[in-house]
Amino acid sequence: MEIEVKIRALMMDPNSGTPIIILKDVNSETMLPIWVGAYEANAIALEIEKIAPPRPMTHDLLRNLIVELGLTVDRVVVTSLRDNTFYAVIEMSGEDGESMRLDSRPSDAIALALRVDCPIFVDSEVIQASKNSIASDEDGSSEHEVGEEEWPDVIGDASDLPM
Repeated sequence: MEIEVKIRALMMDPNSGTPIIILKDVNSETMLPIWVGAYEANAIALEIEKIAPPRPMTHDLLRNLIVELGLTVDRVVVTSLRDNTFYAVIEMSGEDGESMRLDSRPSDAIALALRVDCPIFVDSEVIQASKNSIASDEDGSSEHEVGEEEWPDVIGDASDLPM
């Protein structure tokens, strides 16, 4: 089963300094953190803040190419979590109704989803796998499960985001 999510926050992991996208289930308080690269986090932040770079960035170029080819991005889906790596697909359709799926990193899929204003989904098994893979801290006690911890509000509520 797939769960629709919105971007809840874009923040820095205080331990590693790595950017994290927090995805929140639109129908519950469940949240999924996905660690991403700095470039992808910047691309997502620029689109959230509606800051237009002077020249198209890679995700803008991808959006422009998709539009010029007569395709529509229907949705993006975070499909799996294997060996602490998230996987996603971009689901598109052509003018003839033919559908296609393009393998993607979740960060790139999310950056594109913001640019084309399409929904973001996560397979429910990914959320469960993420809960099961949260490591214990150094003293052996378990960290909070995804969705239980209060995440800092860095970019505002999901209702503030352009989706």
